[in-house]
Amino acid sequence: MTRAKSIPDTMTIHVPFRVVKRGGRKEMQLPEGAAQPRKPDNTLIKALARAFRWKRMLETGEYATIADLAEREGIAPSYMTRVLRLTLLAPDIVEAILDGKQGPLVTLVRVLEPFPANWDSQASELPRPVTIQEPQTLP
Repeated sequence: MTRAKSIPDTMTIHVPFRVVKRGGRKEMQLPEGAAQPRKPDNTLIKALARAFRWKRMLETGEYATIADLAEREGIAPSYMTRVLRLTLLAPDIVEAILDGKQGPLVTLVRVLEPFPANWDSQASELPRPVTIQEPQTLP
């Protein structure tokens, strides 16, 4: 007669992490180097969508000025100007944001700050250059 090996009922795993605020919500952030599945930042994506929509409305002549459009949208013209600046982001940065593959410090608050219009300079100006990597699995 053979005996079955006993298997413990519980297993404890310790994972170091910290809680950070992103776009008005809290998110768990794993330590540097750990595989971190990234979700798209919906707040940042929404701002990008608004920026390109507003740009199109201005370019087509639907609204003559930023002030007119800001009044219609019910926001301050200075805020609209900062959001419109997102249309100047390099295409690879926009794509990384849409795919959720931007660096963890690339947030709406950060990209609303001044950045260079030159696409080659943008990645180095953001807190962490855009990283487009596939998620890694633990062995």
